[in-house]
Amino acid sequence: MDFDRSGSRLQRLIKLVRRTAIVLKLFLGHKVIHFSAVHNLRMLYYCDPRRWPTETGADIRWLKRLGKKIVYSHTGCLDGVSQTSFSKWGPTPICNECAWQHVPAVCSDERNLHWGRLRNSVCDYQVSMGGNRVDYNDDPRVHEIQQFYCLDPDVWRPDLPIPEEYRLPDAAGAVRIYHAVGNFDLRTNSLTQVNVKSTHIYVPLIQRMQASGLPVELVFMKDKPNLVVRYYQAQSDIICDMLTFGFYGANVREGLMLGKPVICYLRPEWLESIRREQPDFVAELPVVSATPDTVEAILTELVMDPEKRLELGRRGREFAVKWYSGKNAAAVFDKIYGELISGGA
Repeated sequence: MDFDRSGSRLQRLIKLVRRTAIVLKLFLGHKVIHFSAVHNLRMLYYCDPRRWPTETGADIRWLKRLGKKIVYSHTGCLDGVSQTSFSKWGPTPICNECAWQHVPAVCSDERNLHWGRLRNSVCDYQVSMGGNRVDYNDDPRVHEIQQFYCLDPDVWRPDLPIPEEYRLPDAAGAVRIYHAVGNFDLRTNSLTQVNVKSTHIYVPLIQRMQASGLPVELVFMKDKPNLVVRYYQAQSDIICDMLTFGFYGANVREGLMLGKPVICYLRPEWLESIRREQPDFVAELPVVSATPDTVEAILTELVMDPEKRLELGRRGREFAVKWYSGKNAAAVFDKIYGELISGGA
C-alpha cells in the first residue's frame, strides 16, 4: 500500500482515492475478514493512516452492518488482558521480566482493557493460541485454534540445505544449543539484561555447563528474519525458549517443524484451557517443559542422551506437520469461515 504523501494537493487526493478504492475492494469483496495484531481491527487506517491513526471500531461496525463476519487472532500477553491479571499467573510474575512493564504506551491495565472491550464488541470469532483466559479473553467467542500460526513443511524441513554463508564452523563433537530473541534491544532490560525469552537464564547456564566440562556450544541469534535463522536452527541440536511465560511462539514451532527437541515452560492452567477444545494437541505435544529451577537438569539430560534428542525430534516433526502445516491449517479455517457464513459458528 502506497502511503506516500508527496506531490501537489491534487496528486495527494488522487493517491487517497486510489488507496481507498483498493481498500474498499478488498474489504467489501469478502464475506469473512480476519484480522490479527493488537490495535489492528481497522479499515480506514489503510485508506489514510494520518487521518485515522487509531482504531475506533466505527469502520468495523459498518462492515458488520453490511453482513461481514469479523475474525480476530490474539497476539501476545497484552491482547485483552490487563497487566495486573497477567502478572498473577504463576508464583513469579512474568511481567517483572518484561522491558515494557513500566511503559504504559505499550502495556498498561487501562490500555489493554480498553482494547479488549473494543475487540470483543466487534468480533464474531476469536482465535487464541496459548490458553491465557482472563479478563476479555474469558469469552465464549474465544477459541483455541493452534493451527493459526502455520508453516510450510518444505521450507522448514529436517534435511534443509545450508547455504555456505550460513554454515557454522565444525562443532567438534559439541552439542549446539540454540536460543534466539527478535528485537533483542527493545525486549531486554538494558540494566539487568533480563527478558521474557529467558536469555539471562540460558547464557550463564550454558557457561556453567561448559565450565563443568559438558560439550555444549551456544548458538545465539537476535534480530534475524526467520528465513535466515532456520539455517542456524537446522544446524543446532536443541532449541531453548521461554522458561517463565507459559507457552511458546515461532522459535519453538519452527524448531518442531525442523525436527529438533525443544525446551519451553508449558503452564498447566493454559494447557487445560487448550485441552477443552483441542485435547489431541495437548496429548501429542512433544515440547519438554522446564522452569528456571529444573532447566539445568533437563538440558543436561538431553545433552547427554543423543537417542532421546532424536526421538523428541522425530515426534516434533510429526507433530508440527499435523498441527502447523499450512495445508492442514487451511482446512481448519475453511471450516470455521464456512460455519460463520452459514450462521453455525
